[in-house]
Amino acid sequence: MMQLRQLDMKRVTEEERRMASVVAKKEEEKKRESHKQSLLKEKKRLTINNVARQWDLQHRVTDIATNHDRKDSDSPSQDPCLKDGSTTSAFPEETGSLDSVLTNALQGLSVTDTHLVELDGDTLFLYGSGALESLDRNWSVQTAGMVTTVSFTFIEFDEIVQVLPKLKMKFPNSLHLKFKETNLVMLQQFNALAQLHRIDQLTIDPQGNPVVNFTLWKYYVLFRLSHFNMQKVNGTEVTQNDIIMAERLFGMLAHVASSELPQYRVISILGDARKKQFRYLQKTKGKKPGIINEENNDSKKLAGENTNRAMLTYTTRDFYNEKLEETKEKKKFCKMYIEDLVKEATEINVKKEALQKLWPQMFIELVRDAVIETRNTNSYMKHCLQQITDQK
Repeated sequence: MMQLRQLDMKRVTEEERRMASVVAKKEEEKKRESHKQSLLKEKKRLTINNVARQWDLQHRVTDIATNHDRKDSDSPSQDPCLKDGSTTSAFPEETGSLDSVLTNALQGLSVTDTHLVELDGDTLFLYGSGALESLDRNWSVQTAGMVTTVSFTFIEFDEIVQVLPKLKMKFPNSLHLKFKETNLVMLQQFNALAQLHRIDQLTIDPQGNPVVNFTLWKYYVLFRLSHFNMQKVNGTEVTQNDIIMAERLFGMLAHVASSELPQYRVISILGDARKKQFRYLQKTKGKKPGIINEENNDSKKLAGENTNRAMLTYTTRDFYNEKLEETKEKKKFCKMYIEDLVKEATEINVKKEALQKLWPQMFIELVRDAVIETRNTNSYMKHCLQQITDQK
C-alpha cells in the first residue's frame, strides 16, 4: 500500500518505506527463484518421463520386430504391448498395425526433449542416449574434478561402452558408477568396465537390468574387476570372503579363456603393458626361479589387471555385426580370388595337355622344315646373308 500515510495511529516514515521496499523486493526475488526452481523441476520431470516413454517404446518396437521374426507364417502373433493392463489404454485401436502405431509415437516424441544432463553436487546424471554427447563438451577442470559419481539411466549399455574412454579422460575422479534401465542382460557386459582407471562402487538397479537376476553376478563383477579392489557393490560392503568366493567360482574361467586363444589373438587383446608382461611370461617359461627373479626386477612394476582376466572381453552388438560383415566380405573376396586362381590354373593345365598331344607332330614338322631348308647349303647361306642385309 504505497499511498499509506499512517499505520496503527503512527505516521509512516521514509525509513520504514525503504525497509518495506527492501523486504518486498527480497520476497519478490524469493518467489521468482522459487517459481524458477519449480519450473526447472517440472521440466526435469517431464523430460525424464519423456525419455522413459521413448525408452519403453523403443523396446516395444524391438520386441515386436523380434516376435515377427520368430513367429510362423500361419500362427497369429501375440501383442507384446498387452502384457500389462495399463498399456492397453495407452494405444487406442488403430486401423494400421501396432508396430506402425509405435513408430509414429516415437516420431512424435522426437520433437521434444529426449535426454537430460544434470550435475547435482558430485553426481553427474545422464538420462537418454543423447546425454552421452555431453562428454564431448569442454568441461572445466574444476567441474570435471568434482564429479565422483556418474549415473546412467535409459541408455543402452552398448552405447555406454563406446564412451567409456571419454568418461575415463573427462572425469578422472569418478569412482562410483550407477546403471538403471541400461539393458544389462549378461555377465560378459561387465568385462567392458575393465578399461576404466578405477571403480570403488558399482550400483546396478534391478529395474531394466535383468543381469541382477543371476545369483552369481556380484561374484563375477568382483572377479573380473578384481584389479579395482571395489569397496561396495549395490551398497553392500565387499568382504574378503566375497573375493575368495569369486576366485573359486570363476578362477578357472580366466585360465580357460587365455589357454584357448592363439598367441596372436592374446597379444592383440592386451595393452602395451600387458603385452610386455605376456611376452616376459612366455620367455621365462622353464627357467629357474632364481634366474627369473634376477631378470624380472622391472616386471614387478607391471601391476593392474591380471593377464588371464584381460582375455575376458566384451564386444558390442554393433561392433560384432560390423566385424561379422567385414568377415563375410573377406570370405567373399577370398572365395572369388581362389576361384579365379583355380580357373586360371585349369586353363593353363588344359593348354599344357593340348601341347603335350600336339608336340610330337610339331617336333617332326620342325625337324623336317629345318632339314629341307638347310639341304642346299649355299642357297641357305645366301638366304641368311640376305636376311642380315635386309635387317641393316
